[in-house]
Amino acid sequence: MSTNTSIAELLRLIRNIIRTGVITDTDIRRGCRVQTGNLQTDWLPWVTPRAGDSRRSFPPSPGEQVVILSVGGELTTAVVLAGLFQDDHPEPSESLTADHCTYSDGAVIEYEPATGALKATGIKTALIDAGENITANSPVVIVNATDKINLNTPTVICSDNLTCATLNVMKGGEMSGSFTHTGGTFSSNGVVIDDHDHGGVERGGSRTDGPK
Repeated sequence: MSTNTSIAELLRLIRNIIRTGVITDTDIRRGCRVQTGNLQTDWLPWVTPRAGDSRRSFPPSPGEQVVILSVGGELTTAVVLAGLFQDDHPEPSESLTADHCTYSDGAVIEYEPATGALKATGIKTALIDAGENITANSPVVIVNATDKINLNTPTVICSDNLTCATLNVMKGGEMSGSFTHTGGTFSSNGVVIDDHDHGGVERGGSRTDGPK
């Protein structure tokens, strides 16, 4: 091999150590292929934050600009490091402090340390499946449901005051303690408790008729 050939080969390897390109294809098992200059790579693995006992999957997508890192300058040994913002896929947040993720369907998950706000918007469903318990602590908790809220449990415990606009009890129950009723009517089995008549009233030990 001539000196010129050796130098050219060395320069090629050096240029290939770090390259940028755009992903053309992805496959969850084989990895991704990248267009870099006039070259298209074979299937290459992409770098993920964790790949041991704890693992995270967040594959890059076609059209995403990436960095190719090649061991010894050989593209056959390369790995793909995502990602670099570009005109087609610009930075989704104007904040320099937020941890922000915008997904392909428009959903957003963001934590902004400047305001202490965590938000998840644009999602369709959410599931938390805990084997033991879930605890939420806050001075105020607001839940807005346009249709209904289902509590599928044998027992619901409210440790203090419960305020509601209306109340329907379908399968009976028990009440204890003192109750105060004001405004409106209070009826039981069709009889208004606080406003009804008794017929057959006589002095002495006779009993009245039932309430009406």
